[in-house]
Amino acid sequence: MPQKIGLIGDIHATPDPVAEALAIFRKQGVDRIFCVGDIAGYGEELDQSIALLKQSGCQSILGNHELWFMERQQENNASDAFGFFSRLPKFLSLTIEGRNLYLVHASPPQSAMKGIQLLDETGQVMGDQKKIWENYLINFAYDVLVVGHTHQVFIEKLGRTLVINPGSTKFNHTCAILSLPDMTCEIHALSGKAPLTVWNWGMFVSNE
Repeated sequence: MPQKIGLIGDIHATPDPVAEALAIFRKQGVDRIFCVGDIAGYGEELDQSIALLKQSGCQSILGNHELWFMERQQENNASDAFGFFSRLPKFLSLTIEGRNLYLVHASPPQSAMKGIQLLDETGQVMGDQKKIWENYLINFAYDVLVVGHTHQVFIEKLGRTLVINPGSTKFNHTCAILSLPDMTCEIHALSGKAPLTVWNWGMFVSNE
């Protein structure tokens, strides 16, 4: 039976856009929800954001901001947020409706920092970067790769793999719904704002 997969990322401790994305997912009859990391950082409402993820049954992975959060909180590791993050994986590999999916914050196999940046500052696909990542994924045995980190919004076929970045709910004002097994994906706008395809482009030019 076909399934709809809700995708969010880079929510950065800002729950209102997350709640809106979850409402869209409910309205669209989404079957499963995934968050590709960076739950922490920038915003002020981390506990509320985590509560929304838990209530929705969202499966999440670690982003760099969660790793940094846990490093800073080593001496105070009894918080609910620390406990939640400590149980998250760095990546997810699963099969849904016969399609193999891989979810990681920045890039496979488990980088939280080396982001897949395909778009220039105007939101256009950069041919040289697309080629670099096609070569990087040449032996990648998955149908779908879902990433976050770079605050870019794209749905691009790189070799045999459909690569999706649903964007940041906070900064790009976006979420995504992936349909399987047909592998179609739609971007949905949040916060009554037009989707911002690229946010703070220069910040991610030299990711390592």
